[in-house]
Amino acid sequence: MRIALAVDIGGTKLAAGLVADAGEVLASASAPTVAGSADALFDMLLGVIGEVRGEGEPAVCGVGCGGPMAAGGETVSPLNISVWRDFPLRSRLASATGLATFVDNDAKALALGEGWKGAAAGERDFLAMVVSTGVGGGIVLDGRLLDGAGGNAGHIGHVCVEPDGRRCVCGAQGCLEAEASGTAIAAWTGRPAAEAGPDVVARTGRLVGRAVASVANLLDLRLAVVAGSVALGYGEPFFAAAQAELDAQARLSFAAGARIVPAGLGAGGPLVGAAAVGWRGLGRL
Repeated sequence: MRIALAVDIGGTKLAAGLVADAGEVLASASAPTVAGSADALFDMLLGVIGEVRGEGEPAVCGVGCGGPMAAGGETVSPLNISVWRDFPLRSRLASATGLATFVDNDAKALALGEGWKGAAAGERDFLAMVVSTGVGGGIVLDGRLLDGAGGNAGHIGHVCVEPDGRRCVCGAQGCLEAEASGTAIAAWTGRPAAEAGPDVVARTGRLVGRAVASVANLLDLRLAVVAGSVALGYGEPFFAAAQAELDAQARLSFAAGARIVPAGLGAGGPLVGAAAVGWRGLGRL
């Protein structure tokens, strides 16, 4: 059995784990993302990694991190982690762990994991999404994860769903992330996203379904798998509203009937996805 050191970096939580090459999470640890400074946050990340390193000897380090980032994760600038701008994540982690280290967008990591062991296993064309603190996505077409020039392909969080909507942290207006992320929901309702009422849940689902329909129409795919604390926390009412909007907006013959379903890996998905980034980097996935 070969083991990957898996690292997931999000706007609210840092996590690390050891993941077997069959996709099983063997050990994990996490801590809140407290971003006092770039180096302080990195030191906190190393502390979380240190909690699991003693549980096995990994062959590779795979990382999922919020974007945008430079190709290969050489530098990262997560929109929800303001102290990391052009932060040299890959080289710093490689030096600290002594492992071959591969970094990709966290939602692209999810796409790899869901296609490997999750709800998209066996599918050659699908979208994977995270609806959480922020909103991200990864796209697999013809069995291949799309990267783009800088590795940032799939940023569905910055598809415009409300032309006259809220200003997004990216600088644009009406992005899905500005309307349907946990951060946005808390900002415009004045309450934590987890406390949202039925109307907010339904609206969030509709906007996600609207964005998925645009991708389905554009890229000729018929499956979206969705993870993240907002989507999974809202559950069936969210997915019903999203599916209804997808049905209403994806009407071309090749997109009609597209499905939006919960991601299959559950709470372990981010770490399984990060491990998949590592195995992909080694040419084993």
